[in-house]
Amino acid sequence: MRILVAGATGAVGRQLVPALIVAGHSVIGTTRTSAKAEAIRQMGAEPVILDGLDAQAVRAAVIAKQPEVIVHQMTDLAGVTDIRHFDRAFAVTNRLRTLGTDFLLAAAREAGVRRFVAQSFCGWTYGRGGAPVKTEGDPLDPDPPQELRRTLEAIQHLERTVTGSEQPEGIVLRYGSFYGPDTGMLSRAMIDQLRRRRVPMIGDGGAWWSFIHVADAASATVAAIERGKAGNIYNIVDDEPAEVSEWLPALAAIVGAKPPFHVPAWLGRLLAGEHVVSMMTEVRAGSNAKAKRELTWQPSHPSWRTGCAEIVGQPGGHSAAA
Repeated sequence: MRILVAGATGAVGRQLVPALIVAGHSVIGTTRTSAKAEAIRQMGAEPVILDGLDAQAVRAAVIAKQPEVIVHQMTDLAGVTDIRHFDRAFAVTNRLRTLGTDFLLAAAREAGVRRFVAQSFCGWTYGRGGAPVKTEGDPLDPDPPQELRRTLEAIQHLERTVTGSEQPEGIVLRYGSFYGPDTGMLSRAMIDQLRRRRVPMIGDGGAWWSFIHVADAASATVAAIERGKAGNIYNIVDDEPAEVSEWLPALAAIVGAKPPFHVPAWLGRLLAGEHVVSMMTEVRAGSNAKAKRELTWQPSHPSWRTGCAEIVGQPGGHSAAA
């Protein structure tokens, strides 16, 4: 198929474009900067320089390239570390999830695109009560902390708009928290924070998180393009959801850091905000059972624990001595 990947140089896009080409597809990749166009070309795709918030440019590109499938991976999260001011840090990404989704989907309809697959998130978005591991049928948080509300509203807009589309048929992928070389939980910024003991354990660390290696996020996306059911949402996460009290000290040990400091919840609220305390003590993980069943997909890195250790142990993988 002829596939347009919007956001081809992001964390997933860098893995997805080569995976699609290996699977036999023809790929067009978009980027906002000319400096990254060559990277797309080197991956074997056709680059298009495009601002996802420019409706006319989006329309022109989609109509000119005539893809059969569009994959919406547009975010603006590189280098985001200020989670205290969460909605401010996610402001551009939220516009890409709302206006960017609307522009891309409208262009897709006009161009006769058959399938539209969009990136969402699996984690703090779920309701904080009940079982620690949620399925796609469980409700999202009806009353999130104030600092998360605009971001959750943007995610809900994307999910509602995409899954409600019949032409093109829409599919949403809720990725877990990313990790990979220089990515997400193993980014240089995160490793530096862990080694400086600036990521404390807040409260009882009872929140549950789900993770996904970026290569597995890409392979699941290929599976969704080829085998996903129209109008569906899939949690794309590994096999080992974990409480913060488990994964945070384990991750610190993997990167050669000392155990994290402990901060009581009341102090965490003062220093970081209610939303950060919630992420450490209340949020829920996701189940990948539906994705495994309907997409016939299996993560090649079933556990964040072994996946992170493998990356850190590789040359250039930020070993304990780095």
